[in-house]
Amino acid sequence: MYEDLKYWYLRDHKLFRTLSYAQIKQLCIITGFKKASKGEIIYFSTSDLPRIFLLKKGNIKIVAVDDEGNETIKDIIQKGDLFGELTLESDDKNEEYAKVLSDDVTICSFLMSDFEDLLLKNPKLALSYTKFVGLKMKRVKNSYANLISKDAKTRLYQFLKNWAEQEGSKNGNVVTIENYLTQNDIAQIICTSRQTATHLLNEMESNNLLSYNRKEIIIQDITKI
Repeated sequence: MYEDLKYWYLRDHKLFRTLSYAQIKQLCIITGFKKASKGEIIYFSTSDLPRIFLLKKGNIKIVAVDDEGNETIKDIIQKGDLFGELTLESDDKNEEYAKVLSDDVTICSFLMSDFEDLLLKNPKLALSYTKFVGLKMKRVKNSYANLISKDAKTRLYQFLKNWAEQEGSKNGNVVTIENYLTQNDIAQIICTSRQTATHLLNEMESNNLLSYNRKEIIIQDITKI
């Protein structure tokens, strides 16, 4: 059963569209398959056997840890995204881990060494992978640029707009987002204190811009934020 699931998961991902049926079946042999629950940690950058992960269902946060033990959310991983040792190089200077945000997730993964061998044998896949990672790194870079150049309120508005665009359910200008983030998560994402994030969200509620609770966020008019 898992072999069939792995085949369909991989075949449907845009990264592997250049591979033939036989190549994807071969890829299934080296692919790990895992389901995980909310709060579970599924990846540490300090692992002795570095892996590349493909998220097929759910949401995950990547948390960076500095030398003093302070944690910052580095990225939110969504369906179809890759995470792990994407540069195919282990970097002992950067400590991070991945933690499940949604009720459950489904993940495929590859040992970095196996994936490197696969790329060497499939130049088209190597090119697709380079483009995929390049676009991801560009998105992260733009996110950091926004953090540096904008104030906390603007960062929050931009984050909510991006979140609504990626995962929101739209009805006219009203957008409903399934909320799997705590206020502390949101604060870390926009690089501010929890108190500031809470104040800004409460201010938006007072101004009838959104309704916020632990299960969903309803943006009353996406054009106003």
